[in-house]
Amino acid sequence: MLFKNVLGLEHIKNHLVTTADTGRVAHAQLFVGPEGSGVLPMALAYAQYLLCGNSGGENEGANSACNAKCHTLTHPDLHFAFPVSNSDKVKSHAVSDHYLEEWRQFVKEQPYGNLFDWYRHIGIEKKQGQIGVDEAQDVVKKLALKSYEGGYKVLIIWMAEKMNISAANKLLKLIEEPPAKTVLLLLAEEEEQIINTIRSRCQILHFPPLAEQAIADALVNRGANHTEAQSISQEANGNFNKALDLLHKDSEDLVFERWFVQWVRSAFKAKGNKGAIQELLLWSDEVAKTGREVQKQFLNYCLAIMRQALLLNYKTPELVHAKIRVEGFDLQKFAPFVHENNILDIVAELEKAIFHVERNGNSKLIFTDLSIKLTRLLHAKAAKLKN
Repeated sequence: MLFKNVLGLEHIKNHLVTTADTGRVAHAQLFVGPEGSGVLPMALAYAQYLLCGNSGGENEGANSACNAKCHTLTHPDLHFAFPVSNSDKVKSHAVSDHYLEEWRQFVKEQPYGNLFDWYRHIGIEKKQGQIGVDEAQDVVKKLALKSYEGGYKVLIIWMAEKMNISAANKLLKLIEEPPAKTVLLLLAEEEEQIINTIRSRCQILHFPPLAEQAIADALVNRGANHTEAQSISQEANGNFNKALDLLHKDSEDLVFERWFVQWVRSAFKAKGNKGAIQELLLWSDEVAKTGREVQKQFLNYCLAIMRQALLLNYKTPELVHAKIRVEGFDLQKFAPFVHENNILDIVAELEKAIFHVERNGNSKLIFTDLSIKLTRLLHAKAAKLKN
């Protein structure tokens, strides 16, 4: 996992190399970036650079044994923590070590993968994983030991925002007073979900979405033609994971598009129409049967589409990247129904639904309530412009 294998982000690569070469490596660093921006591949490359020595980090032959162990994620001084849950394999007290083989396979196949991809990989897609206190205790024990190879010890905490309060408090002392030559790399998509006492003790590095051209070039290298690569890179909006899903026609968005169109069509018909209300109830039941991570992903997809529709309505098509492929649905024609008189309420209701799903509310009630409110909001009139 060398820096040269990380898409784009040259300024971040240069910053990390410089800190390592000059010995100014912060013991606790927080990498924050949106899905598909390369936070995990960058952290793995940086860890290899630290563990294998500066020359070994960029030159495969300089320290081949160390590089080989980093490539296979088996280096004894490279540790991981990531969200897990009990499953058919692990009946209780699940921690990352129980899923290390699955993790190595996942990182090899989907280094830009998202949380739901990981849950699906280990068969817990209908659950909500977390980094719990058992995990934190394991981490403290591991990092208390001396470095196996005499250099750095590196801990990568992937999706650090999934730490519960007990785990965060347990790790706080470790972050405040780490053992010598120990580096903690916390990776997150949502910085604000990490407790402030941890955030304030980390050096924070923000990752932007990937450039369209970097994604397009990478897709061409994976067999896409130039036209297809350019189209997908624009739609991916800086998310290489989404770009790969679109290339392989395996994107969750393809399912979400159908759900969204079915939802808004029923909502438009529902005013004074008992049959359409029944359609909304059936739709709510269908979505409620899926896992909570799928539900949250869908609600976030809806947020993104509503914002894109608003941009279309406000005559800024150059900022619109979303595409909906459902036959007979035109985002351009839907856009006028999302305007200044309802967008804030629509966003508030979707965010409220995400909040309740995360807290294990009754999914059918959540989506039924949301559907009824959406019906009212989509029928709201836009403000008339004054001459």
